[in-house]
Order: sequence, then C-alpha cells, then structure tokens
Amino acid sequence: MQEAEQKKQQLEQNERLKNCLSKIKNKIIVFSGKGGVGKTTVAVNLAYELAVKEYKVGILDVDIHGANITKMLGIEGKKLIWSDSGIEPVAVLPNLKAVSIDLLMESSDQPVIWRGPLKMSAIRQFLSDVNWGELDYLIVDSPPGTGDEPLSVCQLIPDLNGAIVVTTPQDVAILDSRKSILFAKQLKIPVLGVIENMSGLKCPHCGKFIELFGKGGGEKVAFDLAVPFLERIPLDPEIVTFSDSGQPFIHFKKNSSTAKIMSEIVDKIVNI
Repeated sequence: MQEAEQKKQQLEQNERLKNCLSKIKNKIIVFSGKGGVGKTTVAVNLAYELAVKEYKVGILDVDIHGANITKMLGIEGKKLIWSDSGIEPVAVLPNLKAVSIDLLMESSDQPVIWRGPLKMSAIRQFLSDVNWGELDYLIVDSPPGTGDEPLSVCQLIPDLNGAIVVTTPQDVAILDSRKSILFAKQLKIPVLGVIENMSGLKCPHCGKFIELFGKGGGEKVAFDLAVPFLERIPLDPEIVTFSDSGQPFIHFKKNSSTAKIMSEIVDKIVNI
C-alpha cells in the first residue's frame, strides 16, 4: 500500500515537473570543472542583465553546499514561502525570481549536511513545485564538477537549451573545464560557449595589463573541443566589491569596460 502511494506521488510530481518546465522557453545551466573560477558571478550577472533587458528570468541555485546567489543578488535573509500555487520564489526585480536552498535556512552560516538522494530530491522539488510561472530564461547555477547536482539538473530537464562553461586561464582550471565540456557532450547538451574569467588585470597605477593566470586557455579548450568561445572577462577588483554588496556588477557599473564585455556575452547568448 505504501509503495503504491509513493508511486502515485512520484507520478504526480513528474506531471508537475513537466507542466512547470513547459512554461519556460530557455533553460541554461552554468557550470565549471573547478571551484573558484567565478561561475556564480557569471550566472548572477547573466540573469540580472537578461532581466534588465526585459526578459522574464528565473535563477536557480543548485549549489546545495555553497549557495551564494542570495548574497550576490542582495536577498539575504529573505525566505521562500508556500502558497496554493506551490513554492513562491523570491523576487529580485519584478521580472527576476530566485530560488536557493539558502532561502530555506535559518542562518546563512548553517551547513547543509546531505547525501546525494536528499540533494536530488531538493533539486527535483525546486524544478517541479516552484511557481516559476512563464519565463523566457531559467539560469541554473550549478556547483563545480560533474557530480550529483549538475547530473540531476541535466536528467530532470531533458530539453536544456545549453550549457555555459566558466574557466580561468591556468592549466589546472582548463583541465577540469575540458571534463565539463565532455560531460555536456556525453549527455547531448549543447555547449553555448566557454567564458575565460579572471583573464588578466589592468594595473591601476601604470595601466599595463598583467596576465596573472596566463592567457588564452579558455579559447584553446574551446577550439580543441569544437565549441564556441564567448569572451574573456578580466579580473576587476570592483566585481568583488559589488558582488559582496548584492549589486550585480554588469548593471551597477554598466559603463565600465568589464561590464560592457559581460553585456556582449549576454547578447551573444541571446542571439544563439
């Protein structure tokens, strides 16, 4: 009897998942092979800029153990609520909604100590039971690597429009980014492009460009694996400042050269 009830609930959730995803035109996952390359920064700025361009956007943080989008979007302390329509995402802008495990925790310091099955169950619920409504874009911020979380997203969203792979120029990040690209290819997910982040620093004193982590690794891996190369984003200290203050850099410093590069990346993605 219990097994029959569980099967019924599973079928009902699958139907809700199908219905929810049918209202979302474009689903994009942002991932990286290695942590610390700025993947969440890219995801947040991409989602925010799409919303500024008047698209209806949702951003889903499936980095269960290291959720950061609430900090970068300035919605720390807000909570998800339940309504008759399901779980209501937190509004960042009138046309930008966000969901993160952090929006369910009592404190941002509280660790999530879960094994794989619990994480997969939470991701399924975020995709099936959240009242996303009609969206032009759903941006999924995934943790680094090719484990439970990105695999769950890719399996639960069979019609993913594509993946964006974020890397830094140095060899150790490039090695891992190759795995991310091949992961997407193996699952038959189109790779929309590679972004080489932290690609050099303009010295504030002499104006010279310093290649702190090397240069060209992202472009080379894109060429080697026959996927698009989107752009290089330089290392800009103000990205850190604005991210920590909950103000997406791409909008709040929109006249800076780095923000303009980010905006060009968004335009390329929209036009793919």
